[in-house]
Amino acid sequence: MYFQKEEMAANGTGVTSPRTPLKSILTEKAKGIPNDSAGTVKAQTIEELHSLQRKRSAPNTPLQGTAGAFASLSEDERQRQQLQSISASLASLTRGTGPKVIRGDPGGGKYQAVSHAAHHHHHIEAPVISVSDSSLKFTHVLYNLSPGELYEQALKYEKGSFLTSTGALATLSGAKTGRSPRDKRVVIDDTTQDELWWGKGSPNIEMDEHTFMVNRERAVDYLNSLDKVFVNDQFLNWDPKNRIKVRIVSCRAYHSLFMHNMCIRPTPEELENFGTPDFTIYNAGQFPCNRYTHYMTSSTSIDINLNRKEMVILGTQYAGEMKKGLFSLMHYLMPKRHILSLHSGCNMGKDGDVALFFGLSGTGKTTLSTDHNRFLIGDDEHCWSDDCVSNIEGGCYAKCIDLSKEKEPDIWNAIKFGT
Repeated sequence: MYFQKEEMAANGTGVTSPRTPLKSILTEKAKGIPNDSAGTVKAQTIEELHSLQRKRSAPNTPLQGTAGAFASLSEDERQRQQLQSISASLASLTRGTGPKVIRGDPGGGKYQAVSHAAHHHHHIEAPVISVSDSSLKFTHVLYNLSPGELYEQALKYEKGSFLTSTGALATLSGAKTGRSPRDKRVVIDDTTQDELWWGKGSPNIEMDEHTFMVNRERAVDYLNSLDKVFVNDQFLNWDPKNRIKVRIVSCRAYHSLFMHNMCIRPTPEELENFGTPDFTIYNAGQFPCNRYTHYMTSSTSIDINLNRKEMVILGTQYAGEMKKGLFSLMHYLMPKRHILSLHSGCNMGKDGDVALFFGLSGTGKTTLSTDHNRFLIGDDEHCWSDDCVSNIEGGCYAKCIDLSKEKEPDIWNAIKFGT
């Protein structure tokens, strides 16, 4: 891997230093592999189009084992186990059980349900129970919804959500329009005490395990009190050997759509074999933290527990907290695997040469990485291993203030349906 001087200057670094070249990355064309995504897809009916899309949705990496851990299960059994997994994620630790969850919209219809105690599944009509005890009610799970379905949820139920003239979703994030780094906490325990940087100058502000559990309980109880929650099961890191499974539980369609774009979406086959996530986010940002809780300095608290592999968000609806929380997770996990995690843009030349662009938010990483003369790898978060440079995310996150169609056509043209 190398950096040209003009690239270094563009990213604000003044000193060049020799680096061991990274072997060129061969594109599909260079390898002589036919690209089946090229050309126009021709289909006579919607059913035929869906059939073609399903064929192309095959996993790009082999599943573990001969046919995946859940290959022998029936569809009903897979659905039941999936709902049990989500119920376990929402378990209140003081009660020791998860809620009764139903997959589908609470607007009506029949859904598949699972009780926290039952070992069988059945199709039922969701009852309407007006009670405060979440153990007596059903929580509807809106699972990995498509952009169209999330648009519908946002426009119908989230005040301040609108369609722009280009088809993008415009919404409000509440009082917080940016991240709250001073309200971010990391649990200090026997492991992290020695592994993380603490003290003066460190971005890691400590909290204890008990306080985290208080905030977790507050977030989970709030999520369980709602009629519906949004659940995204997705991946981090395009390198299949170092892929991380994440689950995001949130109460807003806007948050679910944001993560639908920011994380890597599993294919239907990969989703069937998703299993237990490696890390879970509980986004109860509409509900404030208790300011009388130890370590709290405002009504906002973003807490990470690396031992429990969980993140809790209270008191802020700014979606970027989830993005940066997962990046913090990768900063912890990847160096343990001798992989460098980088806040950088990244693209590739036609000969396989890779360039990285460093800089703080707003310094131009996205603009530089979307150079039309090079192939975009990613605009913000990457892993650099002995084998490759891989994008951590599935999408790009661009600021639209003073956006110019002439200077940044890719970003301008991306503001359309699904964003």
